[in-house]
Amino acid sequence: MNTICKYLDLKAINAPYEHAADEVLHSGWYLKGEATRQFEQHYADYIGTKHCIGCGNGLDALTLIFRAYIEMGVMTPGDEVIVPANTYIASILSVTECGLKPVLVEPDPDTFQIDDRLIEQAVTARTRAVMIVHLYGFCAYTERIADICRCHNLRLIEDNAQAHGCRFSLPKRTGALGSAAGHSFYPTKNLGAFGDAGAVTTDDEELAAIIRALGNYGSSRKYVFDYRGRNSRIDELQASVLEAKLPHLDDDNARRKEIATLYINKVKNPLLRMPETERNSVWHIFPVLSPRRDELQQYLRDHGVETQIHYPIPPHKQRCYADWNSLSLPITELIHAQELSIPCHPAMTQEEADHIADLLNDFH
Repeated sequence: MNTICKYLDLKAINAPYEHAADEVLHSGWYLKGEATRQFEQHYADYIGTKHCIGCGNGLDALTLIFRAYIEMGVMTPGDEVIVPANTYIASILSVTECGLKPVLVEPDPDTFQIDDRLIEQAVTARTRAVMIVHLYGFCAYTERIADICRCHNLRLIEDNAQAHGCRFSLPKRTGALGSAAGHSFYPTKNLGAFGDAGAVTTDDEELAAIIRALGNYGSSRKYVFDYRGRNSRIDELQASVLEAKLPHLDDDNARRKEIATLYINKVKNPLLRMPETERNSVWHIFPVLSPRRDELQQYLRDHGVETQIHYPIPPHKQRCYADWNSLSLPITELIHAQELSIPCHPAMTQEEADHIADLLNDFH
């Protein structure tokens, strides 16, 4: 059957913003220009931080945060960072890339976010930070996590790759809740570029300056290199597209919430576990859990609906982290075995959303 509903229709979502790319292409200025300056300023204002530093992608954003803390003497290789066990592998790669040790903590089975009841028991004398990942677009931050970080003098790092615009409470948005946050603008994100792009947000003046230098070969001024840096900068084309999209982000997120609310209110199938409605989320991913996940995916495919799995193999079962393969993390493993992501994006029609809800109810 021909697909009647794409998982994510990037062509439709991006069509209104093609002019932003054209303007850059005809400007003759492609890096470190006015588009980048404007987007960094406006995104910092939107998130609610003093600084935004554009970089090449979301993984670089997180890695640069840890690199900067090492340069500042806040962390040294071998120190520990508490991370959620169920996350996209980039969260963990950023830690090991810097010679730091990830300590995996299971999620709360009701929220899919790191379980704040388990964090303190994972703290040791070598712990220097807690990373929370706002997975699927849900807010992972809790006051309990903040209290633990204050009590043990730990940095709180946010992986905000999936939660642009999400709030913990008014006026606080994710990305401004901890010491620093990494953001990804990969094309599929709620705020997506036309290619790879990322950013760091923080209120820390020294941290921001070092991150900016590290992403520019380690240089704070031309041909003077204070650090062994890398080339990780947002380009003008991506900055221009993101600048054009930013004013529409809240409306797009509101549309995602409308679709998510429809699913949650309409779907009543004991074979499916739907997410909670009261959680703060921008619905980057709408996760459905089912013990018959693969059958459900094939059933929806047969009826013309694209889906994805986020993510089929948890980080501790990946070959690149072979030392962890024998770990038993049952909640993480259950989520990764049962999760199916169904379409939930602002280009969807009401008819598509209703049709998918009906299909989910009819699955047996």
